[in-house]
Amino acid sequence: MPGSKLDPIDRKILAELQADGRMTNVELSNRVGISAPPCLRRVRSLEDAGYIQGYHADVNARELGFEVQVFAMVGLHSQAESDLSEFESKAREWPFVRECHMLNGEIDFILKCVAPDLSTFQRFLTEELTSAENVASVKTSLVIRCAKDEPGVPFEIIEERAIDQT
Repeated sequence: MPGSKLDPIDRKILAELQADGRMTNVELSNRVGISAPPCLRRVRSLEDAGYIQGYHADVNARELGFEVQVFAMVGLHSQAESDLSEFESKAREWPFVRECHMLNGEIDFILKCVAPDLSTFQRFLTEELTSAENVASVKTSLVIRCAKDEPGVPFEIIEERAIDQT
């Protein structure tokens, strides 16, 4: 199981940083119950091993003028690996696309998009997304409200599984 080589302190470090990536190393070390120097070594080790991929601010899109959030379900004509990779590359270039996930099932990709207003999104949809090479279909759903937006993973589940394995 990935992550099974992490000890409880490593998992606690990850959980604390996931909840608040801005805390100082001293605060983190206090929360996980070890002194600051080994805590910092562990954080660096977790970064080097790829468990920590970065630190980000959770910005409020609406406050920044991005009033519209849309999920776009995209079907492609061809699912050859080169065509899938080409679409992913194109999606990374579109600034309105904030997430791009390839799926198994009736649709090939789901895109999470933001835009300042509906007309701007419609322009992106018609001029860029639906006209992109290999795009067969696009179905969109406008987000009315968000009931939950939790980043990362549920560390309480990881802890339960770790206890069950002992």
